Order: sequence, then C-alpha cells, then structure tokens
Amino acid sequence: MRVHKLTFAALAVAASLSLTACNGDDTAQSDPSSASTESSSGGSDSGDAGSGDAGQDSAKDSGGQGTAAGSGSDADSKTGKCRTDDLDITATDSTIDGDTDGSVAVTFQNGGGRDCILSGFAGVDLKTSEGELSAERSGQGASPMTLKDGKSVSFTVSYPVNDSGGSGVGVTGLVVTPPGETKSYSLEWPGAATLPVTDGSGSPVKVFPIGSAGQGGAN
Repeated sequence: MRVHKLTFAALAVAASLSLTACNGDDTAQSDPSSASTESSSGGSDSGDAGSGDAGQDSAKDSGGQGTAAGSGSDADSKTGKCRTDDLDITATDSTIDGDTDGSVAVTFQNGGGRDCILSGFAGVDLKTSEGELSAERSGQGASPMTLKDGKSVSFTVSYPVNDSGGSGVGVTGLVVTPPGETKSYSLEWPGAATLPVTDGSGSPVKVFPIGSAGQGGAN
C-alpha cells in the first residue's frame, strides 16, 4: 500500500508541474508588450526597404536621362555631305598662257549654314553643238574634307584647245554635279568657245579631284 501511495503522490506532482509550464507558455504568447515590440521592429524594417527602393529608382532615372543626353549630343555632332542646294557654284577661265590645254576652275562655296563634307570627283558635262560631252576623271579622288560654312574649294576642268583653224565644236554650257549628288547645276561656259573636232585620238576633256585648283584645298 505504501508503494501505491508514493506512486500517486509522484504523479500528482508531475501533473502540477506540467500545468504550470503550460500556463507559462500561454502567458508569454499573449504578452502585449512582446507583440508591440515585434510590430515596432517590423515597421522599422519596412521603412528601410522602402527608402532603399526609392534610392534605386532615383539612380535608374538619373542614369536614363544621362544616356539620352549623350545620344543627342552625338547625333548633333555628325556632319553630312554637301548638298547641291547648299553650294554656290561658279566657274572661271583659269587658262595660263603657254599651256597646251585650256582650263576652267569650278568653285564650290558652302552657303548651307552648316559644315559639310566633300570628297572625290564632281560630275562635269559640257553642252556642245554635238550634244553633251562628259569629262573623264584624272588622277586619284581627294580624301574626304570638311567644307566649313562660308568657305570655298575649287577643282579644275581641262579641255583641248582648238588651234586647227576650223570652226570646231561649239561649247554652249557647263553642267556640274557635286560628289555623291544626283542634282546638277548649269553654268555658262567661261572657256574657249570651241573644241577641236577629233576622231577620239586627241586630248579629252578632263575633271580633276576636289581641291585641285587654287591652293589645293578649302579657302
């Protein structure tokens, strides 16, 4: 009987301890001060995250604006080719006494309000009593050059002199097409009035590269 009583007493003590532990857990979970602390901590974390996101968005916006401005600057700095409508084209007799061939200097003056690029050969055709005569290219084309607004550059057209004593072939005009353009410009022919009649074995009409007349470059 004594053994049974001790056993019952031990069980009663264990049950009492278990009940106390459970009540302690419940108290900790429902403690309002603990909940308040967790809520306050969570609010602080959220605020930091929001501030970080806003900073990243601001950096992205700033980077985007910088890229756009750079692209605009690059686009504005590009120089296009010289257009026929932007050039004031003139021609003058440049023949020097003693030369075997006559020559005409054709000048391009940039009046387009912006710098532009010229290179190679211009197209040159002579209007004659026998029809149009295209000048042959002579030499190597000039490297690309920038023609500043308001500046000019010239090139030479050479042609055979009619010293046969005959009437020859009458020249009535000059047609010039700037390099890379399809629109032409018509001028009065400032050279000799006639070319010699030839079977093709004589000296042809020639056009030289941009910059081949005057000082060889833009003035």
